[in-house]
Amino acid sequence: MLLRSEHARTAAVGVVLVDDDLGQACFVLTRRASSLRRHSGQWALPGGRIEADESPVDAARREILEEVGLDLPSAALLGRLDDFLSRSEHLIAPFVFWADDSARLKANPQEVAAVYRVPLEHLERPGNPLRDPLLRFAVLGTTVYAPTAAILLQFRELALRGRHVQVSHEEQPRFAWR
Repeated sequence: MLLRSEHARTAAVGVVLVDDDLGQACFVLTRRASSLRRHSGQWALPGGRIEADESPVDAARREILEEVGLDLPSAALLGRLDDFLSRSEHLIAPFVFWADDSARLKANPQEVAAVYRVPLEHLERPGNPLRDPLLRFAVLGTTVYAPTAAILLQFRELALRGRHVQVSHEEQPRFAWR
């Protein structure tokens, strides 16, 4: 589902699929740098602002390169998930990519404090996703909330279970509103 908003800042993110050292399928998750003006220290998928002269998918690919060092060709695109309008007025276009060479993952310290390869099986662990009442995933010994958790939920349902779920209604914690 593509959304529109007159006032929102447009952004694009990638659910970047990679393998780990054991060959199991993972997705890339980042911890945003504490020096950032907006959403510092939060858990996020790699991505960011869509520039005026680029398409959402090109913005996602550029941001993935800038943030985690993966130069994804256009053929790496596997699909697109539903847009998500965040409480902080970001209209997020999520894409799914496959990266052949995850050994090249490297956090750009100006934007990303750390980059992780999270096995897809973490999305399927008992109790995930959690709701209390906010949607969240427990991964890497921490908690990931919406909008990232909402995008991951839709990805999990579509890619791992073959069914589409709407996530645009998922609420975010107050710290993500700024």
